[in-house]
Amino acid sequence: MAAAQRTAGAGKGALGRRRGPSAALIAAIVVVVLFAGAVGFGVWYAQRPASGGPVPTGTTAAGVTVGNPSAPHTVDAYLDFLCPICRAYEQQSGATLDQLISTGQAKVVYHPIAILDRLSSTQYSSRAAAASGCAADAGVFPQFVKLLYANQPPENSAGLPDAQLTALAQQAGAPGSVGQCIAGGTYRGWAAGVTDTASKAGVNGTPTVLVDGQRIGLTDAALQAATK
Repeated sequence: MAAAQRTAGAGKGALGRRRGPSAALIAAIVVVVLFAGAVGFGVWYAQRPASGGPVPTGTTAAGVTVGNPSAPHTVDAYLDFLCPICRAYEQQSGATLDQLISTGQAKVVYHPIAILDRLSSTQYSSRAAAASGCAADAGVFPQFVKLLYANQPPENSAGLPDAQLTALAQQAGAPGSVGQCIAGGTYRGWAAGVTDTASKAGVNGTPTVLVDGQRIGLTDAALQAATK
């Protein structure tokens, strides 16, 4: 298993309508995942691409904020799009995150980081994180994140090709020009910067979830309790 891991929103509707992985399943692999995440950051840091360059519209060098900026709570979600545990967290808590955003109870700051490039022959983590910047530029970041996890490739594979990332971005609502942004790696530097910022903040694995600056457990109950 690779690094600890998280996700962006999930399907709409009442909480509990969709069954995801159990909290016990996620908790059972936390120790292994955290160790793998630390290794992942170490490898990434030694081989990291240059950060900097253009920043997607509506984002910062730290990530992408979704929801009311004045919401009483802030959820920080650190995720890698190749990370299977991030996908599991999406299935478990994505609907809760969606509800927190839609009701104005919390804003969610997504930090798409790339620490699993070693588990892809095409640096998929970096490519997908950069592509999410293109989606943010087009105003469809949350929808794109859902589609990335719904179509997540396995670890130790080539990952999704740029053409498929483009198709998913267009499915999320981005214009056809998003293909140039993705294929050209326009936001690779931004993605590297988000990853570097996370590392300096002490985040060493994905998913890592904080509420109002405090790290919480990777359970839906923990997320709901911290955002009451």
